[in-house]
Amino acid sequence: MAESLLVAGGSLVRPDGVVRGDVLVVDGLIVAVGTGLEQPSGTTQLDASGCWVGPGLVDLHTHLRQPGGEEAETVESGAWAGIAGGYTAVVAMPNTSPAADNTAVVAQVMALGKMTPIDVAPAGAITIAREGERLAPMAAMAALGVSIFTDDGTGVQDAGLMRRAMEYARGLGVTLAEHCEDESLAQGGCMNESGLSSRLGLVGRPALAEEAMVARDLLLAEATGCQLHLLHLSTARSVALCVAARARGVAVTAEVAPHHLTLTEASCSGYDTTFKVHPPLRSAEDVAALRRALKAGEIEAVATDHAPHSPQAKDRPFDEASPGMLGLETALALSIEALGGSEADPVTLFEVLSRAPSRIARLTKSDPRVGGYSAQGGNLELGDAANLCVVDPAARPVVEASRLQSRASNTPYEGRTLLGGVRHTIARGVAVKVDSEVRR
Repeated sequence: MAESLLVAGGSLVRPDGVVRGDVLVVDGLIVAVGTGLEQPSGTTQLDASGCWVGPGLVDLHTHLRQPGGEEAETVESGAWAGIAGGYTAVVAMPNTSPAADNTAVVAQVMALGKMTPIDVAPAGAITIAREGERLAPMAAMAALGVSIFTDDGTGVQDAGLMRRAMEYARGLGVTLAEHCEDESLAQGGCMNESGLSSRLGLVGRPALAEEAMVARDLLLAEATGCQLHLLHLSTARSVALCVAARARGVAVTAEVAPHHLTLTEASCSGYDTTFKVHPPLRSAEDVAALRRALKAGEIEAVATDHAPHSPQAKDRPFDEASPGMLGLETALALSIEALGGSEADPVTLFEVLSRAPSRIARLTKSDPRVGGYSAQGGNLELGDAANLCVVDPAARPVVEASRLQSRASNTPYEGRTLLGGVRHTIARGVAVKVDSEVRR
C-alpha cells in the first residue's frame, strides 16, 4: 500500500534545473514540494541530503526471460533488479519462449508485471516467432496497450517486410524499435571486426553490419512516416546517420547501452564470455563518440539491454556463448561515468535515464495510452505520480555479482568500484529501496 513519505533535504532535479527542497508523497502522489512542509501523522522520512532527487528511472530495453527462460530471470526477479538500480518502469523485450508475438503472451507478462512493485510494459514482436517472415498481429497487441514492437535479438532482415511493418505501425500509431544488424554482413561474428579480432582468432562482427541496417531503416522510416526507435547504437557512424536523418525530418529516436559507453573491444582479449554482446563492444573511438553524442542530445536515452543468462549459456567457448550482459543494477552509475563522472549534469542524467525513455515508451501522464501504468518521467510537480529515484552521487558501491537482485550473475563489472548509487527508490508511492537496501 502507498505510504506517506517525506523525501527530505535533497536537490530536486527538474528539466529546467536543480533546486533544494523536500517532496511530500501521500497515497501515491506528490502533494507538496518545498521546505518546512506539514506532514501527516505517521509520515516516514527518507534522508536525501547530498542526493539528487528525480523521477524513477525507465528502461526501454529489459530482457525478463519469462516465459521460457526462468532459470536466468523472471518478471519478479527482474523487477527487483530494476528497483535496486532505481527503476520504476521497464519495457520487457519479446524474445521469450514462446515469443511475445500474440495477445496471450503479452497478457501473461502484463499480469506478472502487475504483481511487482514497478510498471512492466511488454513490447510486442514485429514478426511471428521473431523469424522475420510474417507480420505478427500488432493491432491486437496494441489494443492491449502495447506501444513498442521489436524483434530484438535479430533485426528484420527482409527490407520489404520491414516496409510493410512500418506502414502497419504508422496506421496503428505505434513505434517500431529495431535491432540493427545485417546478418549477411555479421556472418556469425562474435566480437567487433578489427585487428584485435584477427589476432584473437575470433570471427569479427563488422560495424558495417549495424550501419547498413541503420541507413536502410532510416530511409524506410522516411518513406513511410513511421516512428522509429533504434536500439543499442554502438558506432559513431550509426549516430551520424541518425542525426542526418533527423535533420531531414525523419521521426527517429535512439538509445545507447551502458556497456557501449564504458567498455571497449579490448575487454574481449581474455576470451571472457561475460564481455560477449550483440552488437559487440567497439573501439575506444566509438565509445568516445557515443559519449559525446549522449551529452549533446544526439542520443535520447540510455537503455540497459539487461540480458541475464544462466551459467550454462555463458560457460562455453567465446564463439559459442550466448551474447548479453546484466545492466539494470549498474546503469545509473555507468551513465554518471559516461556523462563526466563528478562533473556529470544531473538534469541530463535524469533526461536520458527517465524523462526521454518515458516519452519514447509513452508512459508519461500526458499520453492517453498510459492505461494501467503509473505515469513515469515526471517533473517533481504537484499531482505527479510518486515514482522517484534518489541518487547519491558520492556513493562508491563495488559490484558483487553474488549480491545482485537478478537471478543471473553475468555482469562484466565484477569488482569494479562505481561512481554514484541509488539511495532510495519509490515506486507508486511506496519506498521499495531505502538507504541502499531493497525492501521486499
